Amino acid sequence: LNELLEQVQAGDEIVLSRNGQDIERIVTPSLAEMAPSKRVAGLNKGWISYIADDFDAELPDSFWLGEA
Repeated sequence: LNELLEQVQAGDEIVLSRNGQDIERIVTPSLAEMAPSKRVAGLNKGWISYIADDFDAELPDSFWLGEA
């Protein structure tokens, strides 16, 4: 598997076949495929119905120290 991954990283394409039929190919993703998708303003509007009053309050030191 490591050898195959090294080949892919080098730019080669690996084709997986079963019974002589190609079922999958492994390639290095292009930069366009790796780019984050564009955000759409208002897409999730209305999904959050409740936020606690202390949602953005500072957490106590015991939280950061892993104490009960």
